[in-house]
Amino acid sequence: MFSAASRQALQSFRATNFPCLRIHQHCIYLSRSLSTLVILEQQEGKLNNASLSAVTAAQKLGGSVTGFVAGSNIKSIAEEIAKVDGLEKVISVENVAYDRGLPENFAPLLAQNIKDGGYTHVFAPSSAFGKNVMPRVAALLDVQQISDITEVQSEDTFVRTIYAGNAVLTVQSSDPIKILTVRGTSFAAAPIGNGSAAIEDGVDPKAEALTQWVSEDLTKSDRPDLATAGRVVSGGRGLKSKEEFDRVMVPLADALGAAIGASRAAVDSGFADNSLQVGQTGKNVAPELYLCAGISGAIQHLAGMKDSKVIAAINKDPEAPIFQVADVGLVGDLFDKVPELTEKLKK
Repeated sequence: MFSAASRQALQSFRATNFPCLRIHQHCIYLSRSLSTLVILEQQEGKLNNASLSAVTAAQKLGGSVTGFVAGSNIKSIAEEIAKVDGLEKVISVENVAYDRGLPENFAPLLAQNIKDGGYTHVFAPSSAFGKNVMPRVAALLDVQQISDITEVQSEDTFVRTIYAGNAVLTVQSSDPIKILTVRGTSFAAAPIGNGSAAIEDGVDPKAEALTQWVSEDLTKSDRPDLATAGRVVSGGRGLKSKEEFDRVMVPLADALGAAIGASRAAVDSGFADNSLQVGQTGKNVAPELYLCAGISGAIQHLAGMKDSKVIAAINKDPEAPIFQVADVGLVGDLFDKVPELTEKLKK
């Protein structure tokens, strides 16, 4: 047996004379100790591909990455998830009670499986589902959630934005389990390729639900989904009325094959449905092209679309803040410029 003083002397000798060995052993320890669970959304038997951005974020850590999915007829979805590149395992729980992601019973389900699996990190999309469920999971595990991350720096250090994206915050967590939600526009969706992850049954605590799903009334459209569309056209208060919004923006969206978005001012004025709102209190989008008309560029709106690859703006005010972030700007009356652009696109 070594005394405490002897052990300390030996450790000091190793660190001084064999730094490479020390670093190598440390790296092995990290790779073995990190174990990440990614929560994936499904609805009505279909995987929400937008949640695959959480897989990409999880892979930044290294170590093993496991997918998790729950609901009814879950086998086919689990098999689809098993093909996602970078996943080593998929845990599935078959129970119709989890179809709608009600947090009162979904949170205990996740907490139980996280404990049983000994996971050090848990990632989920920063969607309505993630925002509803994950804070409850963090509370059940007695740890603090880190929300809406945009970058993974290390196993305990993450980056997120605050103040509508005007400040960047680097957060370091000492919690034994890191609960994180991921901003989907900051990470590419992990591809469903040739993965061959093993599928295992998870533990179902069958927690009693205090709420019951009654119904939903969704706006149906043949257009691309706003959150995942490659092209988005957005209108603002400058369109003056719902009739003008529909007359000007809908043909433009048709010509581009784009989804339609709107600023909060346009939504509050009744020009567009609130499901189309882009911004801090709406949806975050990062299309290849974001074309907006009649939007001045308030910081709350910029927070939801500034990650777009190309931003094009049409506004009659040359001093409008939107031009400070736009890659392409056109100063002019949108009621003249947008129809003219639409006709040229059709040709």
